[in-house]
Amino acid sequence: MSKQSKVPYKIYLSEEELPTAWYNIQADLPTPLSPSLSPQTKQPLGPADLTPIFPLDLIKQEVATERSIEIPDEVRELYRTFRPSPLYRAYRLEQALGTPARIYYKYEGNSPSGSHKLNTALPQAYYNRQAGIKRLATETGAGQWGSALSIAAKLFGLECTVYMVKVSYEQKPYRKLLMETYGAEVIPSPSRLTAAGRRILAEHPDSLGSLGIAISEAVEDAASHDDTNYALGSVLNHVILHQTIIGLEAKRQLEKVDEYPDIVIGCCGGGSNFSGISFPFLHDKMRDGRKLRAIAVEPKACPTLTKGKFAYDYGDTAQLTPITKMYTLGHGFVPPGIHAGGLRYHGDSALVSQLYHDGLIEAQAVFQKDVFRNAVFFAQTEGILPAPESAHAISAVVEEALRCKERGEEQVILFCLSGHGHFDLAAYEGYLRDHLEDVDYSEAMVEEGMACLPQVQVG
Repeated sequence: MSKQSKVPYKIYLSEEELPTAWYNIQADLPTPLSPSLSPQTKQPLGPADLTPIFPLDLIKQEVATERSIEIPDEVRELYRTFRPSPLYRAYRLEQALGTPARIYYKYEGNSPSGSHKLNTALPQAYYNRQAGIKRLATETGAGQWGSALSIAAKLFGLECTVYMVKVSYEQKPYRKLLMETYGAEVIPSPSRLTAAGRRILAEHPDSLGSLGIAISEAVEDAASHDDTNYALGSVLNHVILHQTIIGLEAKRQLEKVDEYPDIVIGCCGGGSNFSGISFPFLHDKMRDGRKLRAIAVEPKACPTLTKGKFAYDYGDTAQLTPITKMYTLGHGFVPPGIHAGGLRYHGDSALVSQLYHDGLIEAQAVFQKDVFRNAVFFAQTEGILPAPESAHAISAVVEEALRCKERGEEQVILFCLSGHGHFDLAAYEGYLRDHLEDVDYSEAMVEEGMACLPQVQVG
């Protein structure tokens, strides 16, 4: 019996098969991460520098080097309400493309928040409650992270304040309403509630906002209130750690049908979704020499990996956050108002950046018209409406599947469908009415962004 006929459309794991520990890729990196630096002293950070905004357990996870970190029982029980998530074989997509490739996708849109973000929101809320924190402050781009943290905060009895990038606040009103339904306070960013927001508005009264600006506001909020901590939905090592539950489950699901990917693909803004699906497989590449291509897909309008510089930079616009070695477009970056709000960040995860710098992963950038064309194609073949962020991965999958068709190669392609697009119908309307514009980030814009990088000396 061929693989084509014996693999079920949907591959499940039982609740008993839910992973008990996250995978920490820091144990296997060939090149250790460069130290993050204090924004005040520009010297390597210590735990004391982070305790004003993070609980100690998350600080420990940020620098941990053990390969497995146990998932707390209370978090695991909440995971059980929507995990393990299903793995699909994309038979109809394969047929429509006429490709010999076997395509699988891990679907994270079945969570209460509609995306993968709840995988880290739950443990972050748990560790903060354990530390006696009463309120969490955060930023959100497209609203997926803000939605997830609003839910997690309510489940753990915490208040939640969300600074939402203004262009997304206006484009996605129902995301705002979802967060408010779960009890969160949602503020368009930049706002006049923080010094960082007021500075931006003084210089740019019509600013559309950015994740860097919203991060500045949330960090300032947390640092100025003793009962409040900051929570981040991507980029940081502990966030990446929590998301590896996606790839850990996918490995077990593929084992059930005797498959292993040749290519793993994920969209990439800050890096949590791409890392979540790919890092457990990159473990096999680094430790066992397994042949594997891992592709991070980003927007042409925000090409952090494909056009950015591997350098030390602040994680936010107001220079309040640690200075981290990463691929960056410069912390002053304000992106065009493309509809993939979750991918409009000026930097990338230090872990993703180091792997890309070392040549262990690949990166591609795509235009938003191509993204939505492939999103519609996927919806019409597989029946799931993807979030614009997730559709970046779909664009690369289609390209790789057609390449397999040209070469007659039966490769296995795995990607993460990180969320549904039910709150993104205004973006789909823009595409269907031909109102979207493609934006290409020019070399002149790159050079302008590099001018604001901090001058640091390390080692």
